[in-house]
Amino acid sequence: MHVETLGRGPRLVLVHGSVAPGWMTWNAQRPLAERFTLVVPVRSGYSPNPALERIDFEAQAREVGELFGPGDHVVAHSYGAVVSLLAAPSAPLASLTVVEPPAFGVARGRPAVEEFLTHFEADVPDDPRGYLEFFLPLVASSLALPEVLPPELEAGARAAMAERPPHEAELPLDELAAAPFPKLVVSGGHSGAFDAVCDVLERRLGAQRAVLPGAGHSVPRLGEPFNALVEAFVARAGAS
Repeated sequence: MHVETLGRGPRLVLVHGSVAPGWMTWNAQRPLAERFTLVVPVRSGYSPNPALERIDFEAQAREVGELFGPGDHVVAHSYGAVVSLLAAPSAPLASLTVVEPPAFGVARGRPAVEEFLTHFEADVPDDPRGYLEFFLPLVASSLALPEVLPPELEAGARAAMAERPPHEAELPLDELAAAPFPKLVVSGGHSGAFDAVCDVLERRLGAQRAVLPGAGHSVPRLGEPFNALVEAFVARAGAS
């Protein structure tokens, strides 16, 4: 698994979601390197790692979990948040922040969740451009696709298409709730389905909750508002 680091200070492990690996997700968090060591893994199956025919959140939880060290603050987005929720119970973390995890299995039966899953499971395109044209509006992304996809974006789309559906994840909610580190759950206020998942996690994990609108599912791209939220949460976690 490819890993890059930047800065110095307490470790902030930034776990990316689907399509946009590594710094493609976390570029707006670079200013945090003034106060933290940013540890930015690229999950297996995403470039520059070799491509995989199948990406499974359970296998990735074991892999990413090996990166989590004592006192780490983990910030994870989307599919990476599902991976991190699976890996976190046995990890010696200082805090865990998850941003819009698509762990829809915890909120089945909510109308917004059922509608989202029905839409997502119906005739998903099997080519990179078609997949992005389908997926990006579904998560309220404002990314305008160029006429020719850049190689890194095409590779990210192919990796996302190989991912096991995240709503199949069985999250260890009781173990997570019992884990001693504080948790923060963040949504973008754009989707009833993601809000439903985040509301369940807030309640079941005893987590703090925040809503940062303006960037759809890509909440970290807000930059300063998101960075300030994370930094304040990490500071409280360190003081507790």
